[in-house]
Amino acid sequence: MSPRAALASPIFLFYVALAAGLLLGAGLLLAVLRWGFGRNVDHAWKAYRGWLLMLPLLGVAIFLGRETTITFFTLVAIFGFKEFARATGLYQDWLMTGTVYLGIIAVGVVSLVADPVEDRSGRYGMFMALPVYVIAAILVIPILRNQVHGQLQVLALSIVGFVYFGWMFGHLIYLANAKHAYSYLLYLLFAVELNDVAAFTFGKLLGRHPLRSNISPKKTWEGALAALAVALMLPWVLHVTFPHLEVRDLLLVGLIVGIGGQLGDLAISVIKRDLGIKDMGAAIPGHGGILDRIDSLIYVAPLFFHVVRYWHDLY
Repeated sequence: MSPRAALASPIFLFYVALAAGLLLGAGLLLAVLRWGFGRNVDHAWKAYRGWLLMLPLLGVAIFLGRETTITFFTLVAIFGFKEFARATGLYQDWLMTGTVYLGIIAVGVVSLVADPVEDRSGRYGMFMALPVYVIAAILVIPILRNQVHGQLQVLALSIVGFVYFGWMFGHLIYLANAKHAYSYLLYLLFAVELNDVAAFTFGKLLGRHPLRSNISPKKTWEGALAALAVALMLPWVLHVTFPHLEVRDLLLVGLIVGIGGQLGDLAISVIKRDLGIKDMGAAIPGHGGILDRIDSLIYVAPLFFHVVRYWHDLY
């Protein structure tokens, strides 16, 4: 991955054109609805402004190369964990929070540095082993403090925080080292977000039966099944962007995005409902916090990663 490679990659250029076209089309649609039909599109306009902020940042990071891509997603993981720590109260324990921060940074570092033995980018063995060392460090903290009261909660939150933001999301970070990095990264980013939009849109239009009423009352079975159908069709539509994937892979990728994306959203909704909050933050206009935007991606990334690595390797 590099600026020269990006400009020479038809896959990168295709997704850039696709994103630009969708932004332009959505902007024109909102303008027609607002000024042509007098509709109230304030909420949609806020979400649109959020995309106008996110997509250029993401595109520039990936365009500039592997190093900036890894750095960018590592920063996203750090700020996503910060939202989680603030919402759950873990942020008050600076030693635990700092240890998780260091663990997330370590994920970025082992993804970034070269493997001198294998002569390739990224230290895959260390990446896979890193949770053992980080969790071991977290478990030592109460012992060093000689404390027991209230330690189970901070231990659990710290371990969940690292595994969720550092290691699970780290699989997306590590994909920047793959031979088909543009194919994998850009497809995942596009497919997961489209899955979220499809579930929301079809749920609004057709939704009658709640999917999980106590967790996310607005999500419906109709929206979930429609999103799954979209996710299953998308790998075939975009097969040209990863022609090395076989029929088996296309089916698995569709299932992972269609089911995993919605489970990731629901998993964070469980936490938010338990905390009694609607959003994890307000960093992105119209979208809530960073975690509200990447929750599905966190769940999908490791599942996708290990499917493509098992059948096709990464390098």
